[in-house]
Amino acid sequence: MTTLPLTLPMTMPAAWRRSLPPLLLLLAAVLLVYRETGAAMVLIWTRSDTFAHAFLVPPISLWLIWRQRQALAQQVPQPAAWVLPAFAAAALVWLLGELVAVNSVTQLALVAMVVLAVPAVLGVRVAWVVLFPLLFLFFSAPVGEFLLPTLIGWTADFTVMALRLSGIPVLREGNQFQIPTGNWSVVDACSGVRYLIASFMVGTLFAYLNYRSTRRRLIFAVVSILVPVLANWLRAYMIVMLGHLSGNTIAVGADHLIYGWVFFGIVITALFMIGARWAEPDAPAAAPAARLASPGASAGSHHDPKAGAASWLIVLATVLLVAAPPAALWLIERGERADQPRLALPALLAPPWQALEPGLALDWQPAFNGPSAQAQRSYHNGAQAVGLYLAYYRRQSDNHKLVSSLNVLVGAKDKAWNQIATGTRAVALPGFDAPLTLRTGQLLRAEQPGVAERPRVLAWQLYWVNGRWTSSDYVAKLTGAWQRLQGQGDESASVVVYTIASETANADATLDAFVRANLAALDALLVAARDGH
Repeated sequence: MTTLPLTLPMTMPAAWRRSLPPLLLLLAAVLLVYRETGAAMVLIWTRSDTFAHAFLVPPISLWLIWRQRQALAQQVPQPAAWVLPAFAAAALVWLLGELVAVNSVTQLALVAMVVLAVPAVLGVRVAWVVLFPLLFLFFSAPVGEFLLPTLIGWTADFTVMALRLSGIPVLREGNQFQIPTGNWSVVDACSGVRYLIASFMVGTLFAYLNYRSTRRRLIFAVVSILVPVLANWLRAYMIVMLGHLSGNTIAVGADHLIYGWVFFGIVITALFMIGARWAEPDAPAAAPAARLASPGASAGSHHDPKAGAASWLIVLATVLLVAAPPAALWLIERGERADQPRLALPALLAPPWQALEPGLALDWQPAFNGPSAQAQRSYHNGAQAVGLYLAYYRRQSDNHKLVSSLNVLVGAKDKAWNQIATGTRAVALPGFDAPLTLRTGQLLRAEQPGVAERPRVLAWQLYWVNGRWTSSDYVAKLTGAWQRLQGQGDESASVVVYTIASETANADATLDAFVRANLAALDALLVAARDGH
């Protein structure tokens, strides 16, 4: 059987000559107006191994679109005004992301605007033909590092379980554990997030190119998520076992990473080789009736002056939508305070809680990145002693914000302290309609040669967002965005109270008593810092 080859006409159809300039102009406007967001994306691609693959996403997407050139030639571009609300929603999401300084949100919104420009100017039928190449562009947004804590925890859980099943005794403290031949720690590089993101991107592309069935494509995409997670668990276990069996002569240092990548490469190669066995061939191209009836005619050759004018009207309306969020952000920032807040902890809080000098005997402080002001002091009520840490934020930005993966009780590179447990606790407080939920963490001093005592710390954490208390990252972000939209600024703070936990029950009681007695006083102190008093 032979098929009639489908070729592009030697000259571009009039409908496409009419529609491509408005599209290119709109894309240029989006990239120009949001150039800082785009530059931030490229910077992350450059400095992060996790997202270095994103450099390949735009050229791959363009290549995938080029592969569809014959199908596109049969479509008549028609602008779709009803896409404008979706475009406005993406622009609003960008503004909200800027208000709460969340890079991943602003970058996803930028990609969404680039993608939506196609159906807005060329129409939904054209966009449907290149739907996958357009959606593939979302892989260029460096999103996924929020999975780090979860993936680290899963990797540590599996490694410890596998070691114990192998007959090796393990003493675990958080994400660090000790076996008879040495100490190991599951850190960011062990999470497998870079394997997961790269595998999902390549697996999705593989499924699109090799399968015609939507069901097979979805199954392979899901498998490309599960396999790197499982492979990373086995990789971590394998590295620890190699170190253990070799007396820590192999699988440590640089070869630790080399063995990991080699193992991952073998697993992913096997995944694609197995997936290729179920590949589905391309369906034979069918000649459209219009082409058979009139070889010189093209579905895209009909010239409609009204459609051309509509394309430019769509571009004009969309450019206005593109420009509105940055203009709104500029107006919001003009009305916000830029001076440095003053934050000082008094010698006396709610009686009888008063300053404890010289303070708790701890060489520990929460790891918060770039607060506008911070303060730390210890208080006591008889035998009860509590440490208090405040980190205040104003005019937040990407490297200076309240809610961040960098703001933690124990930093990733902290060799002195381990966080061994996390949780929540509800505290009923006067003046609150419902119990206030606080985040909790237990910390343990790392082992030191010649030092037998290892202090244990119980810490409770809360956010204060311009007068509202919460322990939720999402509530804190949304509250901050809403208040900035209302012209109230982004005044916010993180409050950490902690005590030495010789007994957990007594430590909980101490922190509970402190929070009940002093939350109102802390609120007044933060309001004073906000107002400059």
